[in-house]
Amino acid sequence: MIRTHITIEGRVQGVGYRANTRRMANQLGLKGWVRNLRDGRVEIIAEGNEEMIDRLIQWCYRGPTSAYVSKVTIEKTEPTGEYNGFQVKSTL
Repeated sequence: MIRTHITIEGRVQGVGYRANTRRMANQLGLKGWVRNLRDGRVEIIAEGNEEMIDRLIQWCYRGPTSAYVSKVTIEKTEPTGEYNGFQVKSTL
């Protein structure tokens, strides 16, 4: 189990990025959340199996079909186990 903090830059708001991230995370059995940031980025915290986390990260570089991803920043840390599922959070 690992935890990752991901931020995605580009045209990633208003294109279904959060809903598609939740769908992908649920398919991969990950727990955590996704939200829009006021500066136009999307932020993700995900915990789970390292292989499944890596699959989510690879998906983040593409995102949904309407998105244009210019940069993905990743930080892996120890999991906290605080999440029960994967949810879309309100914009920070």
